[in-house]
Amino acid sequence: MQFDCWQVKAAGGAPAPHECITPTLKSGMQMVCMVGWLACVVYSTVPLFWFMVHPLADKWREQQRSPFRVLLPGWAAMWIVIGVVSWPWRHVVLYSSAWAWIPAGALLLTGFFLYSRSGVHFSWAQLGGLPEVRAGHRDDRLVTTGLRARVRHPVYLAHFCEMLAWSIGTGLLVCWVLTACAMITGAVMIRMEDQELEKRFGEEFRNYRRRVPALIGTIKETA
Repeated sequence: MQFDCWQVKAAGGAPAPHECITPTLKSGMQMVCMVGWLACVVYSTVPLFWFMVHPLADKWREQQRSPFRVLLPGWAAMWIVIGVVSWPWRHVVLYSSAWAWIPAGALLLTGFFLYSRSGVHFSWAQLGGLPEVRAGHRDDRLVTTGLRARVRHPVYLAHFCEMLAWSIGTGLLVCWVLTACAMITGAVMIRMEDQELEKRFGEEFRNYRRRVPALIGTIKETA
C-alpha cells in the first residue's frame, strides 16, 4: 500500500509510522481542516456583528424595513473579508495529532449541548436579536432560569467552545489566531452587553450578575 506523509520531521529524518497516512485519509484530514478554518472565520465575526447591531440599536429600530436586510449581508461580507485575509495561512499547521481530537470532541459536544439548552426559556426573537433592532419586538424580560441560572451568556460560551475545539483538533495556526481575536473582542462585547442589560434592568440585573458568572461557572464576579 502506498503511503503519503502528513507530517515530516523537522530534522529531515524518515517520519515515524504514525506520521504516515494513506492519500485518502490525508485528503479527509485536509477537508476537516478546511471546515475548521471556515467555522473559525464565521465564529470570529460574531463580536463584530454584535458591534454593528447593539451600539446602533436605536437607529435600527427607526428603520421601516427590516434592519436584517442590511445586517445579514454586512455579516456575510465580514466572513468574506476575514476569509480572504486568513486564506494564505489556512494550511499552516502548528502540530498534527489524532489525540488532539479527544479534547476537541469533548468541546464540540459541550458546545452543541449549550446551544440546545440555550433556547429553553428564551424566545427565538431574543436569540435572533429582534428585541434590540425591531420596533414592536422589544422584550424587556430578563431571563435568569434554565441554563442562564448557571451562566449569563451560554450562547457565547458555546461559540468559544466550538472555536477552541476546531483550534485544538486541527492544530491550524489560523484557527488559534482567530480564536484569540474572538476572545479579545468577545470580552469587550460581553462587558458592553452587561452594561446595556444593567441600563435596561437596573438592580434586577446587578443582583443577577452578582449571583451568576458571565461564562465560567467557577469564577464569580463582584458587583
